[in-house]
Amino acid sequence: MARVTVEDCVEKVPNRFELVLMAAQRARQISSGSPLHLDRDNDKNPVVALREIAEDKVMPDAMRETIIGSMQKHVEVDEPEEEPDMSLLLAGRKAGEGEGFAGNAMADAAAQMRAQYDEDDDAGGEEGDVDEE
Repeated sequence: MARVTVEDCVEKVPNRFELVLMAAQRARQISSGSPLHLDRDNDKNPVVALREIAEDKVMPDAMRETIIGSMQKHVEVDEPEEEPDMSLLLAGRKAGEGEGFAGNAMADAAAQMRAQYDEDDDAGGEEGDVDEE
């Protein structure tokens, strides 16, 4: 890649790091079949990308948006877990009291879940509280 090409590009995009990102993104676009904005002249894709930037054939703002979009990762928002409906679990205990082992096991599990739930509610104050001495 010619030094003159890079120096011409630095006039258009003053930050060299941003220039590298833009040229790399444009070179990837050219490799994937995007039409060229000038003659190739037997140059490789990175050189063509730099020449396009130097000759204002690509818009830096549009290229920035493309770069940002290509680097973003989709992050799923964690949804709070729904608390189990204790009335249904306790109703199962009442209905299953005389149903033998399976009913008792289910009722015991429901009672344990309820006890755990109550312990979690009773433990400590609100989140972020700090005891000061």
